[in-house]
Amino acid sequence: MELIEIPEAFQSKLRLMIVSALTMGKKSFTELKAITHATDGNLSVQITKLEQWGYVTVSKLFVNRKPVTTCELTPKGLADFQAYVDLLNRIITAPID
Repeated sequence: MELIEIPEAFQSKLRLMIVSALTMGKKSFTELKAITHATDGNLSVQITKLEQWGYVTVSKLFVNRKPVTTCELTPKGLADFQAYVDLLNRIITAPID
């Protein structure tokens, strides 16, 4: 992955925050909202984009008759995020000419 090939998923601060949070495991929508301080609408739109690109899976269930939405990073999402982090690491540790 080169700098010009950075996936669109990682070109947004909010999407980076979501993916970063999910590297630590499943998170509910409420947890992601608390972590990112995003509005419901913006968070929902960005999660949907990540889901469409195959980076996250979203599950919905009821707990005590209340809907709970949970997000989890897919293997593709984790692999692509690791490649992105590795690219950034190479850039910041490269010798300056």
